[in-house]
Amino acid sequence: MSFFFCNFAVEMMDYTDAELAQILDKDIFHMISEVADNLGLECYVVGGYVRDIFLEKPSDDIDCVVVSHDGMPSPGIAVAKCLKKKLGKKASLSVFKNFGTAQVKVYGRDINESAPSLRERAGGEAVEESSIEIEFVGARKESYQRDSRKPIVEDGTLEDDQNRRDFTINAMAICLNKSRFGELVDPFGGVDDLYDGIIRTPLDPDITFSDDPLRMLRCIRFATRFNFLIEDETFEALERNAERIKIISGERIADELNKILMTKHPSRGFVDLQRSGLLAIIFPELSQMDMVETKNGRAHKNNFYHTLEVLENVVKQTANTQHPSPNTQLWLRWAAVLHDIGKPKSKRWDPVQGWTFHAHNIIGAKMVPGIFRRMKLPMDAKMKFVQKMVELHMRPIAIADDIVTDSAVRRMVNDAGDDIDALMALCEADITSKNQQRKQHFLDNYQLVRQKIEDLKEKDFKRLLQPVIDGNEIMEMYNLKPSREVGILKQYLKDAVLDNKVENEREPLLALLNEKAKELGLVK
Repeated sequence: MSFFFCNFAVEMMDYTDAELAQILDKDIFHMISEVADNLGLECYVVGGYVRDIFLEKPSDDIDCVVVSHDGMPSPGIAVAKCLKKKLGKKASLSVFKNFGTAQVKVYGRDINESAPSLRERAGGEAVEESSIEIEFVGARKESYQRDSRKPIVEDGTLEDDQNRRDFTINAMAICLNKSRFGELVDPFGGVDDLYDGIIRTPLDPDITFSDDPLRMLRCIRFATRFNFLIEDETFEALERNAERIKIISGERIADELNKILMTKHPSRGFVDLQRSGLLAIIFPELSQMDMVETKNGRAHKNNFYHTLEVLENVVKQTANTQHPSPNTQLWLRWAAVLHDIGKPKSKRWDPVQGWTFHAHNIIGAKMVPGIFRRMKLPMDAKMKFVQKMVELHMRPIAIADDIVTDSAVRRMVNDAGDDIDALMALCEADITSKNQQRKQHFLDNYQLVRQKIEDLKEKDFKRLLQPVIDGNEIMEMYNLKPSREVGILKQYLKDAVLDNKVENEREPLLALLNEKAKELGLVK
């Protein structure tokens, strides 16, 4: 299968300089203006904040570029220090001398009066912010060495600073000096590219991407986030420079992938990563799933595009719900991406059944830690959650494909624990059959599974599913040390409870336990 994503002219405002001045008519911007004028420096708000003004999107990312004409060292830091002094106890200052940057954090309940409120202006609900952060940096020009994305930095002009920006839509600036307050500086047509829904670089894309290969992932992330098209020449440069991504750290790559995953349609980003050749380098296990093998006229489905369909289904299911939480949503989306990752390794041809992928969930679960470790993703409970989802994702569909029994649901609930709702969301998303009758059969049976889960919750399933006789008591009763026999007896009792053979009460379990102990030769 394939995906088709529409790209339309973006709904955005086309502001005049006077209207931009009105939007920036906030105390904080006038304070910055006054400080810069007193120091004889040019000052501009730049980057994502300007872009989001035109897109009418809320933005907490305020960056300012400061230009010195008389060689003042670190002009951004100079403005930040003076602004902090002017704000007094309402602000804090952090200075990063090695980078020539500084951050001013402004506090206060009345912050919305002195800070931009794009959310209010866009018609959304007012949000009370406790602080805003403003980054200041001196205008600079950069050059790069082939084996590093760390630039050699020199003082520069506003033009130099805009030339070094990643994309035209992020290269716009608005002047804050009093004489030009609100004046837009847009040398690369960023406003037009916003309107047309285009991602392109200000200068030669080969140079832009080779200098800092992380920009290739940012390019795809912005296209995915805004539903923009990547301009042809820019996309061709992605393909030509894909190998350069190897100099980027795993942490930075993982951060970009996480941001792509949390967009409205993350599958679009993975399609672009695959088309450009980047996915084969940063995530070869997923890239290798983009193939269909045919034998004796029988073909299996393209598991790459099936995975993306499951991912889109997970996003759709959780988009308008409070559960799972945004953090859990990220790892549930990772589980969707990885749920069939074991299929290439498990694929076999059977003359009767055709293509099979037996135990791909077990194989995939074993692959998860290695993938997380290589990609510098967290090796904590988040990885364990994803691993559990991958291992168990076949269980609900197996139950729903047969008679929905209490014991089968009890076993699944016991294994999934507190993550049962997330597991059900993933497994419902995995129903992508084009046979509508079969698909409806699964969906109907899933409702039965969900109802049985709710019934178990009402009966306090955690208490019910753990036998009242534990391993320590078994060892004491039969004078055993931790051993295989203890494990067999524990599992025997657990199976009896899960299969509802006996009540989870001491006397019937003791009788059952003694029978099994006799079989094992532990008692006469």
